[in-house]
Amino acid sequence: MKERPAFGARLHALREHAGLSQQQLAERLDMTQRAYAYWERNPVALRPDQLQKLAAVLSVSIEELLGENAARKRGNGPAGKMRQLFDAASRLPRNQQQKIAAVLEPFILQHAVGE
Repeated sequence: MKERPAFGARLHALREHAGLSQQQLAERLDMTQRAYAYWERNPVALRPDQLQKLAAVLSVSIEELLGENAARKRGNGPAGKMRQLFDAASRLPRNQQQKIAAVLEPFILQHAVGE
């Protein structure tokens, strides 16, 4: 088996990191598994709409998909609902962040004791 091109290797790693098979990802992209497998194994030039859909399905940025930021910012796995909420809350004004923290902190402390 020949070595994957850089984009194909990155695509393969992102797909596996998302816990998806080629078939599952192909279905989400409305294409055949065989057509998707070609993307992982051969040099390809994807259209902007294909890159956008692929990035959305894998929960990564287009820049990350293209390898423009080498380090993953999120750590393990796609951003879940809580991560998205925390990211959105972190962009709120400080006084609104304090209100959210005032509700969240006691809740977390209460439930962390039971671990």
